Amino acid sequence: MGKSFVMVVFHPIVGGISMEPLIINLDAFNVVGVSFIANLQEIEEGKLGKKAFESMKERVDEVVGRSSDSIYLIQIYPMKPNFNPHVDRFTQIIGYAVSASVVSEAPLDMIRHTVPANRYVRSTHIGLESELGRTYEFLYGKYIGQLGTHPIGYDFELWDSRYKPESSDNEIDVHIAIA
Repeated sequence: MGKSFVMVVFHPIVGGISMEPLIINLDAFNVVGVSFIANLQEIEEGKLGKKAFESMKERVDEVVGRSSDSIYLIQIYPMKPNFNPHVDRFTQIIGYAVSASVVSEAPLDMIRHTVPANRYVRSTHIGLESELGRTYEFLYGKYIGQLGTHPIGYDFELWDSRYKPESSDNEIDVHIAIA
């Protein structure tokens, strides 16, 4: 059996030199999609994320004002001491970014959510989606603490044309809101 590994890729600058994960500021944006509340164990056992992703792909034409074909996974965590996503439930929203000028209602069984303007740590996970936890452990467990800042209860992933969850060349951009 071959070894699998995950790398946290530091975004390249001119000339291919790597640097640390980026600290970026993003404007607010809106997402229309499906939402559920569960912990990681429930999500994995029930394949809730995969089902929500497939549902959004099938219902793409219902999302008015969609700004791209990329899908966002937004995770909103309860701000409580010793939060553990493996056992504590949190909100997940899987959907498409929509133009702020579009004020239509979300389709049946979907919600509209505004991701606020904020500062984020952004990094790219390369590797199987099943190994994404290592990237989160590095960012939440080491990197953010070294910045002298703290997470503020939500993060999001961008699933674009590079999203191939079962492939070793899968890429997911991870954004963690910080204060």
